[in-house]
Amino acid sequence: MAVRLSSTFVFRKLHQLTGILPLGIFLLEHFYTNSKAMTVVNGTPGLEFNKAVADLQSIPYIIFIEIGGIFIPLIYHAVYGLFITWEMRPNNVSYPYPRNWFYTIQRVTGIILFFFITFHVLNFRFGLIPGLNDKSVADHSDMAYDIVSGEFANWTIFAVYLVGITATVWHLANGLWLFAVDWGIVIGERAQRFAGYACIAVGLLLLVVGINAQVAFIHKGGLLGLIGLA
Repeated sequence: MAVRLSSTFVFRKLHQLTGILPLGIFLLEHFYTNSKAMTVVNGTPGLEFNKAVADLQSIPYIIFIEIGGIFIPLIYHAVYGLFITWEMRPNNVSYPYPRNWFYTIQRVTGIILFFFITFHVLNFRFGLIPGLNDKSVADHSDMAYDIVSGEFANWTIFAVYLVGITATVWHLANGLWLFAVDWGIVIGERAQRFAGYACIAVGLLLLVVGINAQVAFIHKGGLLGLIGLA
């Protein structure tokens, strides 16, 4: 007998999948490219970052890759995530278990990410945020480091990105655990507990990498340079 899957089941599975792949790739690519800002060539920071941005933009059909591989999946994930959030009924007060809190934080970080990623894409990818630098990093790769560092010198923008990076890392790390459990990759309480520890470790590592790359735009060497070790 054929098993008929409900549309809700399919939509939710697709929501999880589009969160892990596009969001994960989006984050890892950004952290890798941004970490190039740590490299100083002949006393000048930013040259390797500018080159990395130029290399990305030189990929054939990059706009179609971005639309099909990042923007459309992320839009679906964000919109359906907001629908899930609208339907949720928090019970943290009555049942203050860790997983209940994690679920609520996942929804809250999802809302933060909806606005943060929209701001980030409009700002650095297209240069469309009024009052900020009107130059797109993608279209001015030779000035990419100066554009980003100039905006991060504004502590309000720096704080926005600090919150955004933290929310993104939490959402991805907890999402990885939820994906592994819901898709039957880890089965059993013990396996799920160790998977949770692994996701926490991955999240902490990514958070340090992300913040280190962010600091590198306003201080040579990033966090290591800030404490005198680079």
